[in-house]
Amino acid sequence: MARQRYLVAYDIRDDRRLRAIAKCMEGYGERIQYSVFLCDLSDRERIALRGDITTLMKLPEDSVMIVDLGPAGDSSRFQFLGHHERLPSSDVVIV
Repeated sequence: MARQRYLVAYDIRDDRRLRAIAKCMEGYGERIQYSVFLCDLSDRERIALRGDITTLMKLPEDSVMIVDLGPAGDSSRFQFLGHHERLPSSDVVIV
């Protein structure tokens, strides 16, 4: 099963929902900035992520962006300016 790399960023208007979504995202990928995660997901995991996030957010107020970056492990689309942490490798497996 092929995995794709996704960039997930969110803007959540309520602190309680923000914490719940951040905790949920920690189960799917690695935080690379405060409200930005990098996730290597199968199709099934991507669908589960969307379902989990949708139940936690308030659709009229909150925003979540999921960007498909291509095959897992391909970090060639990233360009950083200034200090940054090393991107996670593609060998991360979600259990």
